[in-house]
Amino acid sequence: MQKISVGISACLLGQEVRYDGAHKYHSYIERTLGQYFEFRAFCPEVEAGLGIPRPCVQLRETPDGIRCVGVKDHSFDVTERLEQASARQHDWLGGLCGYILKKDSPSCGMTRVKIYKNDIPTRQGTGIFADYLQRTFPSLPVEEEGRLGDPGLRENFIQRVFVMRRWQDLCEQGLTAHGLITFHSRHKLIAMSHEQNQARELGRIIAGVTNADIENTAAAYIGALMTCLKIVATRGNHVNVLQHIQGYLKHKLDSDDKQELVETIENYRIGLLPLIVPLTLLRHHFRREPDDFIDNSYYMLPHPAELSLLNSI
Repeated sequence: MQKISVGISACLLGQEVRYDGAHKYHSYIERTLGQYFEFRAFCPEVEAGLGIPRPCVQLRETPDGIRCVGVKDHSFDVTERLEQASARQHDWLGGLCGYILKKDSPSCGMTRVKIYKNDIPTRQGTGIFADYLQRTFPSLPVEEEGRLGDPGLRENFIQRVFVMRRWQDLCEQGLTAHGLITFHSRHKLIAMSHEQNQARELGRIIAGVTNADIENTAAAYIGALMTCLKIVATRGNHVNVLQHIQGYLKHKLDSDDKQELVETIENYRIGLLPLIVPLTLLRHHFRREPDDFIDNSYYMLPHPAELSLLNSI
């Protein structure tokens, strides 16, 4: 499989671009995700011409709004330079399937970045570049490296990256009503595991779609889909989806197999088993009793099994 294009804060790949000339190398990102992702490294502070090393900066609340200024010299204001450096990246950012940001950074922090008011910090900020990235590309999967340590958030981000890659492939092939309906069919169960009301709304968006209105419908659909998938899937929603899938086998399994499947899903529900166990058992049954809808659903294999993302949720 061709690697997926993902942007990343350059320091996370070991590039010595931080204000002190150091890096924040993250081995899991490079060694594990790097097997599937082709990283595009970027440091907005270097792009803004702040140099290496450079004065340390922070976000501060001022009468003119939130500004990015020097820690020691508040008159050293680099807000516009960072905003302009961010905007210059528009073209290549638009071709990405995801982005991994450095947490806590006044330029790259996605959430809970310190904002200082009268030298008292509150964690309510977003870095200048991260803010531009999320406002300009709201459907782009974005995550911080620190949050990737959480199994649920890690699986959520990586799943969204793979969905975005499949969406870009669909767009490159040429959008059609049939293609959009097929795409939705293959991702419907994934959406249900994240938020069932929003999953139903996806069906309403594409209902009656024609090639004449495909562009507008597709834009509304992918925006709604990525909003839905940004909600971390819950154990309860996974159980509902597993039971829904189980229904496709109700006339095909003997009583012992049915009971085993029921018990396995229940053990997952109460936290005794990870998600991979009931999914593996379902795959086993569907190999013997194929069903086109289930076989084509990405819920059964949302990303490469080698990533082991379903083993911890």
